[in-house]
Amino acid sequence: MLGNAIESMTPSDMPALVSVVMPVFNAQETLRRSIDSVLQQTYTALELIVVDDASGDDSSRIIDEYADRDARVSVHRQEANAGVAAARNVAIVAARGSHIAFLDSDDWWHPRKLELQLAQMRQTGAKVSYTAYCRVAEDGRLLSTVTPPAVVSYADMLRGNPIGHLTGVYDRSLGDAKFGRIGHEDYVFWLDLVKRAGGAICIRADEPLAWYLVRAGSISSNKLRAASWQWHIYRRVAGLGMIESVRYMVHYVAGALRKRH
Repeated sequence: MLGNAIESMTPSDMPALVSVVMPVFNAQETLRRSIDSVLQQTYTALELIVVDDASGDDSSRIIDEYADRDARVSVHRQEANAGVAAARNVAIVAARGSHIAFLDSDDWWHPRKLELQLAQMRQTGAKVSYTAYCRVAEDGRLLSTVTPPAVVSYADMLRGNPIGHLTGVYDRSLGDAKFGRIGHEDYVFWLDLVKRAGGAICIRADEPLAWYLVRAGSISSNKLRAASWQWHIYRRVAGLGMIESVRYMVHYVAGALRKRH
């Protein structure tokens, strides 16, 4: 249990609203677990913005079922499948909260994830935060536990992304943010926000606060493709020179290997 966790905030201390962004595409097998983990948060001042990216399975009916039961759930539907980045951007535009969090439709959270995260952000003044998380196989096996560093700077982020997307929260006072159509779009998104914020913190807790489902054959599991995306980010997005890019690439590869052990 979270024995050393910070005590719950009083209502007067809480940000007005946290917007949780959830893109959905053909997720009927895992969707209920993901939505339940949001709606069962001990921090209740939230809205869940679900963007159905033209699912062809039973996802739409499941989403409507939750929206009918809980007024905190809002639904947006894409006329055609546009991809996860576009779906997240739709939700960000629709968001009303002072903070934004992300959860994909096959991942899930610890019930106190948002409570602990927002309390520590408020206490430290951090504008971006993240947590430890578990990587889980489709058969339920624990693959690894990812324990990020206590703080990260922009330079740290260039060495590799310690922010599991399902764990990240940012304060909208940092300005508008959106996802681009680029490989490693999650990484580019958090790289930009950490640069704006001047750093980010890892939330202190006695156990990981999120679970990431690793699917066999997923895009992110293609290591060569991921490495080429990373190189493109160094050269084209961050604008680094050749020598700097090589140096950071070595750190990236080493970090990627550590995550999986």
